[in-house]
This record gives sequence, C-alpha cells and structure tokens, in this order.
Amino acid sequence: MPQAQPTPPARRSAFDWTGAEARRRAEAGLVRTLRPRPAESELLDLAGNDYLGLTRHPEVTGAAAEAARRWGAGATGSRLVTGTTRLHTRLEEELAAFCGFEAALVFSSGYTANLAALTALGGPGALIVSDAANHASIVDGCRLARAEAAVVPHADPEAVRKTLEAHPGRRALAVSDSVFSVDGDRAPLEDLAAACRDHGAGLVVDDAHGFGVLGDGGRGALHDAGLAGDEDVVATLTLSKSLGSQGGAVLGPARVVEHLVNAARTFIFDTGLAPAATGAALASLRLLAAEPGLAGRARTVATTLHRALTEAGFTAARPDAAVVSVHAPGPEEALRWAADCREQGLSVGCFRPPSVPDGISRLRLTARADLTDAEIERAVATIVRTAPAGAR
Repeated sequence: MPQAQPTPPARRSAFDWTGAEARRRAEAGLVRTLRPRPAESELLDLAGNDYLGLTRHPEVTGAAAEAARRWGAGATGSRLVTGTTRLHTRLEEELAAFCGFEAALVFSSGYTANLAALTALGGPGALIVSDAANHASIVDGCRLARAEAAVVPHADPEAVRKTLEAHPGRRALAVSDSVFSVDGDRAPLEDLAAACRDHGAGLVVDDAHGFGVLGDGGRGALHDAGLAGDEDVVATLTLSKSLGSQGGAVLGPARVVEHLVNAARTFIFDTGLAPAATGAALASLRLLAAEPGLAGRARTVATTLHRALTEAGFTAARPDAAVVSVHAPGPEEALRWAADCREQGLSVGCFRPPSVPDGISRLRLTARADLTDAEIERAVATIVRTAPAGAR
C-alpha cells in the first residue's frame, strides 16, 4: 500500500511579516498616515517649514513655471551627464556669495546633501563625532560613511573635544544641526569650531533651520557665528524651508565642493534637481537678498508665539530661530491635541515617539514671516482652547 505523502507546508507570501509589524504599530499607537492636502485650504498652517512665506509668492511660482517651460519638467539626468543647467550654476554662485562661502553644490534634497557631505568627507578610518539630537539624515550619513561614529551628548562642545582628544592623529569631522528641529534650540557653533580646530578636525553644520532666519538678512547660523567661508567649515542646507522650493546644497571651500563632485554618490548617481525647483529657489534667494527684514520678522513671530503661550501657562522651549516647541503630557495627548487644533482650523506639527524619545512629546509650531498679528492671536487661542489636561 503506497505511503501517504506529507502535506506540504502552506506557502507564505514574502511580505506576510509586514502584517505583524502593522499590528505592532497599531497597538503602540505609532501608525503614520498620509493626509493629502488640497491646493487651497482654510487651515492656518503652523506645521510646514515655509519660514519666510515664499512658497506661493508670485515671483517664486512664476520663476518655477518659466524654468519648466524653458528647461523642461525634469533635469533629464545626473548633474554630471545632462542634469546641470545654467540655472543650477547660477543658483550655486549666488547661494555661495549670499552665505559667505567660496563655493556651493546643489542636490535634489537636503537629505541627499547631508549624505553626500558625510560619506564623501568621512570614509573608512575616519572619525565622525555627532550630536545626539542630530537629524535623521545626519544619522544615516554617519552610518553610510563607513567611518567610526561617536555620538556625544546634545550641544556639548566639551564632549566633542574629549572625543577628538581620544583619537589623536585621525582624520575627523564633527557634525551638528545649527538649529535643532524638535526644540528649536541653537548649537554652540563657535565652541564646536574651537574644539575642532584644536584637533585638526573639520566641522560640518546642517543649517536647514538657520538659513533664511538667522544671521545678517538670513545668511544663516554660520554667517552669524563668523564661521562662513572658513577653510575647515562646511555647511549643508535645504532649499525647501526658507526658500519655499525643493532641494538641498553643500557650501564650503572650492576644493571640498570639487571633491564632492567626484566622490559623493548622491551627487554622481542622482538625477539633478528639477529646473522648476531650481528656478523657484533662485527667485526666493533673490527676494531674501532684496528684503532682509524677512528673517527678522520670522524670529519676531517665533518670540511672540513663545511669549503668548508661556504666559498662558504652557511649557514651551525658547526659540532660537523659527521653531516653537510646546510640551504635551504624553504621546496620546499630543496626537489628540494636534487633531483638535486641526478640527478648529489650525494645522500644527506633532512630535512623539519614535520620532522623539519618550517623555518629550510636543506640538511643534512653525513661525512664518508672513503671519499677521491676527493670525498669531488666532493660533494661540486655538492651542489654549484645545489643550488637554496636564498641558499647563
């Protein structure tokens, strides 16, 4: 009598495991969802990063449209092949001159700009000293650099100094945000630069939240600290915040930029920034240069929001630039608070685990230069009215 064949195991789909991950996220209250926004909205936006209110400026949108008509919808290839237009080189020249650096190189995003700077300037055998509160793009850049990465306590130049002292003679970088995106606090750039110089290390600063807001006429945190243009300092920034467009850039000595052109994989193998975004960023940069009061207005709006909220009894981090952070009792309360604000016509950011560590959930407000006094009052009133128990 023939022997019965064993029943083959049920075939599993390659991605069945994602269902378990989805359930885990749902149980922890950590599900992220996409919320498409309409072109026109009645919501008062304090969630985006359009610090100077330029993303809908007619000169900026007009420049984007004209660039698309003239150069096409896309860059058509890598910057080293067909992806570089005269717009790209003009933007790089004017960006470097405005911020006080010798040269600049434009990327498709601020994220890829950070990856380029750290991977091309790091490498096997190098040491990268990174602030514990740095942006995810810096964290990923450190990982991809194949260097030894040492994470030091937040905004602690002495910890940077001691780490560099422990590795004498090694090629080294220290990297920090200029303004940290969660609390809006500013890095001690002068002291970081001093620690680096004492040990022959380079300093890389992500000025995404400082450019356009800090410094003379918005020239950035490094310009404000007197470090712009120094031979051992490199800046990265994004074109999607103060300039209201898309893309990123690395600024520094010409020899560093030339090295990135030849060694940075996110430059060599990525399609160039689209002409429309390039034209829009160039138009915004020229507006910023022509209207230096925009930067000061963004800072004034931030301090006004902070003062009103603290006077109302909330705990809010003092803003060093344009980010105002308001502490929430916990992650669930932060989510509900942001949702209630939205229902009442105000869009605010919500930071909670895993984006931030446990115990520091908060609302994140963006101060914009184009907010009116009436809009500021409306925003504060909405936050006060929707505050959960324990928020103040």
